[in-house]
Amino acid sequence: MTSSEKKSSTAAAMPDSSSATPTSLQALLGTGAARRWWQRAPLWIGVAVLLAGAGGYVYWQKQQAAGAAPRFVTEPVQRGNLTLTVAATGTLQPTRSVNIGSELSGTVRRVLVDVNDQIKKGQVLVELDTAKLSAQVLRSRAALAAAYARQAQTAATVKEAQASMGRLEEVARLSGGKVPSASELDGGRATLERALADATSASASVQDAKAALSTDETNLSKASITSPINGVVLTRTVDPGNAVAASLQAVTLFTVAENLSQLQLQVNVDEADVGSVKVGQKASFTVSAYPSRPYPARITRVAFGSTKTDNVVTYITWLDVDNSDLSLRPGMTAAATITSTERNDVLLVPNTALRFTPVAAGAPGAAASGSGGGILSQLMPRMPRSGTRRSAGASEKGTAGKTRQIWLLKDGVVEPLQVSVGISDGRMTEVSSAQLQVGMNVITDQRSAAAAP
Repeated sequence: MTSSEKKSSTAAAMPDSSSATPTSLQALLGTGAARRWWQRAPLWIGVAVLLAGAGGYVYWQKQQAAGAAPRFVTEPVQRGNLTLTVAATGTLQPTRSVNIGSELSGTVRRVLVDVNDQIKKGQVLVELDTAKLSAQVLRSRAALAAAYARQAQTAATVKEAQASMGRLEEVARLSGGKVPSASELDGGRATLERALADATSASASVQDAKAALSTDETNLSKASITSPINGVVLTRTVDPGNAVAASLQAVTLFTVAENLSQLQLQVNVDEADVGSVKVGQKASFTVSAYPSRPYPARITRVAFGSTKTDNVVTYITWLDVDNSDLSLRPGMTAAATITSTERNDVLLVPNTALRFTPVAAGAPGAAASGSGGGILSQLMPRMPRSGTRRSAGASEKGTAGKTRQIWLLKDGVVEPLQVSVGISDGRMTEVSSAQLQVGMNVITDQRSAAAAP
């Protein structure tokens, strides 16, 4: 038998593998038989869809329940320091300044000092021309000498009249009153009295001449204008050769500050704040020349008299300023901050917590009324809630010492608490209560579900 015949007989004897494999696999895997109900894929797909729908429904219900409850904004109670301040503006002035002028009219001969010069009491600052004044002094001295001569002459006349009267009286005594005649005696007495009157007038003329001489000498001394105090020359308005006319009022030639190491700050305090300003309170201020440097000061006086400018009533307040380094100058504009009240280590809450009141006070969770009603009720405009909260700009001024109510949030429950209110700086307020502790959450605002983020 040939090899080709052997291959064909062998192929005929072997079964067909392509036709036998699918049948044997189905028999082995059992896929040819009908599947049971739990083995069907649509069943499990339906179960998964139902479970997903149930979970979504539960989540939606929880979201609806959570959205129906109000949302509260809270801030923790803090412990810190609270300071009330009063702002005011003013100018720096010397504690004592003197305007030096001239009582006399004349021509300036010399000016001996200039601006910023340190001067001493009695130092000559300006000299006027003294030619006329010296002549007046000489004339007054001559008049005084003439008055003295007149006084001496009248004194001699008095002595002469007294002697004449004495002879007449002696003759009358010796003659038994026969001579001289009565008219002669009367004439002698009149002559004596006239001499005495002339003597009195001469004495008065002497006094008048003395006074005139003293006045002229005083004017001559005032031609040299001196400083009445120790200090610094701030301003100078005179030069040699200027004519000084002091007929109506004294002309100001210099302004002298006594001590620039101590200045005075005069500020205008508004009438709304003057009740908080007291003598002895501390303050600080800045000037434009040194905007980043605060200078300390202390109030020494608060005026009772008011100043009205453009219908604004203010009260002048004086503050002492230490200027040892001479960095400050008179006339500088200063912005002062006066510390009126200080509280250290006190409990503080925001002012919004004192103005807050929940919509449904006392109910656990304080559910917001009107949160339901559907979309239509949410879109419709609502009337303002009366009594729920005050205006955000409401002032807490004048509430110190009073009792107010705040609301705390503890474990999701709103609880009211009565507290005693102290001072307020417009943002934080001092409170005190035995139940209030640092870190407690105080409610400052309430938001509805639609407004909640």
